[in-house]
Amino acid sequence: MAQILDRPRDTAPLPGAANRRARPVVLGTLAVRVHPNAERVALESAVQAGVPLIVANMIAMPSYPTTIILAREYATLPHEEDLDAVRETAARAAALGIKTELLRISSPHPVRALLELTLERDAGLLVFGPDLKGVARVRLRYAARIVRKNAPCLVWVAPDG
Repeated sequence: MAQILDRPRDTAPLPGAANRRARPVVLGTLAVRVHPNAERVALESAVQAGVPLIVANMIAMPSYPTTIILAREYATLPHEEDLDAVRETAARAAALGIKTELLRISSPHPVRALLELTLERDAGLLVFGPDLKGVARVRLRYAARIVRKNAPCLVWVAPDG
């Protein structure tokens, strides 16, 4: 039978701990406001770990070829995205002293683009948290399944975790 010895933790840093770089927390949404639980988890994780936060607003790029070529910034209409609410989330994070980056990424495949972002930025945690009021449940379940299956890091999906 295995025995567990309980002893005080050694406070000395582990060998190689100084060589590890801080891996950011990515908070992803699908062109809608961030679910409150997802925001809380992402901000608390970034504060506790002392790492930057990347707020990624993933937008499904419509297929308007001329608009995308001539005026990409107008490819998404204001009513198709809740940008002000996402900006408020980033502002709350910055107010807590978290180094925060807000990204708006347009892609024909927004969930795949979110996974590529987490891989490129070497994220330590991906918090996927679109608000349920702005996304159809079927679409959210499908996206959450893809994120859980393919994410290169730890994943937390709102609202249930």
